[in-house]
Formats: sequence, C-alpha cells, structure tokens
Amino acid sequence: MIIVMKRSATDQQIDAVVQWIESLGYKVHLSRGTERTIIGAVGDQRGKENLRLVESLPGVEKTVPILKPYKLASRESKEGNTVIRVKDVQIGGGTFVVMAGPCAVESDEQMMESAYVVKKGGADILRGGAFKPRTSPYSFQGMEEEGLKLLKRAREKSGLPIITEVVNPADVDLVEEYADVFQIGARNIQNFALLKEVGRAKKPVLIKRGMMTTIEELLMSAEYILSSGNSEVILCERGIRTFETATRNTLDISAVPVLKELTHLPVIVDPSHASGNWKYVRPLAKCALAVGADGIMIEVHPDPEKAFSDGKQSLKPEKFYELMEELRLMEKFIMKETVVVQ
Repeated sequence: MIIVMKRSATDQQIDAVVQWIESLGYKVHLSRGTERTIIGAVGDQRGKENLRLVESLPGVEKTVPILKPYKLASRESKEGNTVIRVKDVQIGGGTFVVMAGPCAVESDEQMMESAYVVKKGGADILRGGAFKPRTSPYSFQGMEEEGLKLLKRAREKSGLPIITEVVNPADVDLVEEYADVFQIGARNIQNFALLKEVGRAKKPVLIKRGMMTTIEELLMSAEYILSSGNSEVILCERGIRTFETATRNTLDISAVPVLKELTHLPVIVDPSHASGNWKYVRPLAKCALAVGADGIMIEVHPDPEKAFSDGKQSLKPEKFYELMEELRLMEKFIMKETVVVQ
C-alpha cells in the first residue's frame, strides 16, 4: 500500500506515520518528492485491514493500494523517475548513458587500451567482466579478483566508473570493494539469494532480463533488490530467446516503453548480447535511443578476433567512434524536437 502525505505534512507527522506502520510489522520505504512525501508499506497481506486505518492519522491525504505484485518497482510507489548517480554520471536523468568495454577482462594491456578507447569515444562508464558465467565449463571463466584489480587500475587511468558482474552471493563484498555498479547477468536474474545480497549492498545494481524472463518477472527480480534496502536499480533489456536463429537473441525493443509505463526505474538496452553480431549493434543502439531508453551497454574490444569471450559481437574502436558520433547527433536532435513539442 502507498500512503500519500499532504503537502503540508510536517516531519513529525511523517515520522509518526512511519512508526505506526512499522508497529504493524510492515517495512517502510520513504520517497520524498518535490511536492509531497509518499510512504510505501510492504509486508504480509494479513494486516492490510489494520493498515487502512492509517488514513485517520494527522498529515495523511490518502492511501492507494498497489495491485501489482512488484510494489516498490511500480510507478505508483514513487513520484517521478528514479535517477541513479554514479560519480558524475546520471542514469535516468534525461541524458543517454553509454556503458562500453570488453565482455571479459583478459590482461592489463587489453583493459588499458579498452579504457582509452571507451574514454576517447565519449562513453560514460567502463564495463568489463572479472567473473564470467559461461554455458560451457571449459570456456574462459574470468580472472576473478585479479580482473577486479585490473578494472580498478583502468578506472584510475581513465577516470571512468566501472561496472562488472557478480555471480555468487559470497563474492558481493569483494566485488563491492572495486566496482561502482554491480551487474546481475541474464543467467542470474532469478538467483534470489544473490539479488537479496546485492540488495543489502551500497552500490547501484544493473539487472539484465533473462533469456526467457517476462517483463513482470524482471520487475519482480528488481523487487527483491528494492525490498532488501537498495533503491538504486537499473533494468536492462538484452534480448530474449525465440524461434529466430538469425541473431543470438531477439531484442524486445517494445520492452522499453512498456517498462517506462510500469516502473520509475531507469531502463537501458544491451544490443551486443541481443544481436550477437557487431554488424547489428549500431542500428539497434540507435533504436534504443529513439524508443526512449536511458542508455545502452555495448561491447568494445581493441582486437575482437583475439577476444576470450564474445568477440563476434564486439565493436572495433573505429566502429565504436562512429556509433558514438551518430548517437550524440541523434540525441541532440531528439532533445531539440522534445523542447519544440513541449
């Protein structure tokens, strides 16, 4: 249930409502908007009849039941959109954010060169996998902590924040020491122990939609993180598995406007994993911008032919520079058109 406070509600009245809700055994999630405060009460449905009595407390304007199973991720639970700040980067704040870098951390030289290319191209966040969940047990599994150290060094040299995947609840504390943003990959979207653990962490979390995950299931996975205390969640559409074999997956570009309607959380697109082929990354990336995504995550490698993982879908530096130039031109045009329409 959502409790909407009056615009004139005092801090004392808000605190009293919070204490009363907690006395019923509910978790409280406070959202202070520019005009009013919204309080989310999440818990066992058995006490909902008593919870409705909150309307009689001073400062309360009304209560709004949330019928969707994802309570905190729903748009009703928060005034406006969630904006996540990663150092100087704002995700969901109206600019198109680009996360770029190699699929896997392979060596110091590879990460330094990748960081240079990503920075030169104008991307906002450097990506790279130190832990790699692979379909085959014989495939490269990542450099683990040594890879995290290389990512840290690349961050220090480039000044770019880093995002890297965590695959095991036991590794969350370790990854948090190095990463600016956690990534939960498609294979772990319903690893609920891992979702709860990053929910208790203090860093933003990007979760990728699973290959056979519905939009509602994606939002329910986000709910695990939100309900555990971490309000900084980014959703990522990265393609779903269909009958089509021309591409690695099928990019569900319609998921972007659907998610924008259902949730206040930022939404980005991963055209690299969706297509599985560098030739299609550029048009799909531009499509993500056109449809209203808050950004993209793409794979860039200085020498894709020698990549340990996903070289076929990685852009070479020259192609990456061309894409970034096209995106920035598109972004300026879209922003100009938006201003004119308004």
